[in-house]
Amino acid sequence: MVAVRSVLVLCTGNSARSILGEALFDRLGQGRIAAFSAGSKPKGVPHPGALRLLAAHGFDTSRFRSKSWLEFTGPDAPEIDLAITVCGNAAGEACPVFPGSPLRAHWGLPDPADVSGSEAEVDAAFAETWRLLEMRVNAFLALDLAGMDRVAAQAALAAIGTMEGAA
Repeated sequence: MVAVRSVLVLCTGNSARSILGEALFDRLGQGRIAAFSAGSKPKGVPHPGALRLLAAHGFDTSRFRSKSWLEFTGPDAPEIDLAITVCGNAAGEACPVFPGSPLRAHWGLPDPADVSGSEAEVDAAFAETWRLLEMRVNAFLALDLAGMDRVAAQAALAAIGTMEGAA
């Protein structure tokens, strides 16, 4: 039997994909999931494209910040049941490795923060990342984790990582 009550979405910079993942787990989990995000080398501020998208979806953007995953490793840190990396290995990024023994998943996606061009082009990249993450979070929420052992849960989480748009 597996229970996931908290999710930490990890990426290198914690300015785009991981913050969007945190927002989606928070909203779609409807209080069943405590959602967090962090990075191994945080940029210090969320990407403006991420903030525009979150605001367009009705989020109070003031609560989102770029932070180090080290905040989640100390004795006062919340217990993490699932750590998900969303960095895209194909892009040559170094994905952070989270210590401890939570379930782990890699849901790699291209980084919308790497898109250059007009604000509309950047916003389109963030919207596509949102769509792909939303699909994954919904697939996660549809899992019957309580009926799975740890091995089966890991396999189901890995399968979600191979969905459309995987990097």
